[in-house]
Amino acid sequence: MKNRLLLACLTLSICMPVRAEITLAPLFTDHAVLQREKTVPVWGKAEPAEIITVTFSGQKKETAADSAGRWKVLLDAMPASSSGASLQVTGSVSGATDIQGVLVGDVWFASGQSNMQHTVSKCRNAQEEAATANHPQIRMFKVWFNVSETPQESLTGKRAKWSICQPNSVGSFSAVGYYFARELHKELQVPIGIINSSWGGTQIESWMSSPTLQASPLKDKIDEWWKQYLADYEVDLAVYQRKLTTWESAGALPADKPREPQGAVSRWTPSGLFNAMVHPFIPYGLRGFIWYQGEANTARFDQYGTLFKALITDWRKDFAQGDLPFYFVQLANFDHKQDTTGQTWAFLREAQLEALSLPNTGTAITVDIGDPKDAHYTNKQEAGRRLAAVALAGTFARRINTSGPVFERTTEEGRRLRLHFQSEKELVLQPVELAAFEVAGEDQNFHAASASIDGKTLLVASPQVSRPVAVRYAWRNAPSISLFDTDGLPAPPFRSDQWTPKTPAQTMGVPDSGNDAGN
Repeated sequence: MKNRLLLACLTLSICMPVRAEITLAPLFTDHAVLQREKTVPVWGKAEPAEIITVTFSGQKKETAADSAGRWKVLLDAMPASSSGASLQVTGSVSGATDIQGVLVGDVWFASGQSNMQHTVSKCRNAQEEAATANHPQIRMFKVWFNVSETPQESLTGKRAKWSICQPNSVGSFSAVGYYFARELHKELQVPIGIINSSWGGTQIESWMSSPTLQASPLKDKIDEWWKQYLADYEVDLAVYQRKLTTWESAGALPADKPREPQGAVSRWTPSGLFNAMVHPFIPYGLRGFIWYQGEANTARFDQYGTLFKALITDWRKDFAQGDLPFYFVQLANFDHKQDTTGQTWAFLREAQLEALSLPNTGTAITVDIGDPKDAHYTNKQEAGRRLAAVALAGTFARRINTSGPVFERTTEEGRRLRLHFQSEKELVLQPVELAAFEVAGEDQNFHAASASIDGKTLLVASPQVSRPVAVRYAWRNAPSISLFDTDGLPAPPFRSDQWTPKTPAQTMGVPDSGNDAGN
């Protein structure tokens, strides 16, 4: 009798349908931050045609899943809330899911390469910073590295979640993202959420959607570059396999193990990171984007301005929330030894500024706070502070100075050039060992120049140039910096000419470091 009863129970359990669980989009986990003051999409998957009810902060929204099980509701705009609340999602078939400790504030999508990825634990005064990092209303969602050849709806690999800013967690936060958030939270007194989707050594093409790349006037050049990359990979792979065999037979130390090259599906795959590390979050409610990338594109700086503007336009269209603010960090000073021209980073900085022609954009100038010997400089506090100042001025109308003197034009005065600037502050020249200014005549040969302040203008001249027609300032990868305003903010590097570089950029590959490739 007992055996017959057990058999009956097993048979019943096999015959009964398994109840599916509601799946929420990746960002809807405990301690999430929702965007204040705008409609908030909440979405996921369930059984086809299932009725889904979302309850949060006094709101109840209902919808039906489509034939593929996808569903989405729109919560009405809400004010900021620093008290954690429960977001409940209930299905007519699948049961209920609760997300706990949800706040309402401002959410920023942070992306780029290693200087955005670089963590608080690796920055200046890391221990002291961590000890005081008790900010429960600042939260960060770390997106783990992944690549896909097609757009994804969910994340794969290590489980991602929102982390509350505490002394024992902040060390793994993006440093630029954290210091940016800390400044905003201090000023605005609302919760701040940072979605940290960044990966060191990555190029801008990896972060752009395939339709945008295919529609780009640079499509053929990108395809040519990628074809050459894959050809080089085959050669590199053969070299790696020979080195690996030698390493294994020699019984060498693990630290000496050769590094395997990355091929067709890697962090350099065009659109690969957009598909895996951006697309799953569309259309989450955002306040805006922050971006720190460009080092890996310096060898092709002449393409960057076009690609960068296309990325900004593309992301705004995908998230469908209007011209979301897009603020970025201009490249810091770094003496890139592989660049024989010494100027590709200067031209990339110039290309970055082309994005300022788009609405709701802004840049933080960092050419004075980097480390010429280390691309991953440690003073991310100041980088984050300056980026936050750009956001506070641009999005929240705070009267904050965000830049040193901005070059406007020149006038020729015999053997000198007079430089005019856009600046409400007085000009400040600091002495430097190497000339920060250069002038050239019609021959386009630049020579070191002296500079002096004359009211709100500068006079520059060189004894080697009898009739200067062009000026450049800080036009090097790791330039001397001498021009500031009275707030101590540096002038962005500039040039008055539009001459094509005499020496083409070298094919330098992808700037990389040992800790960029792993989680």
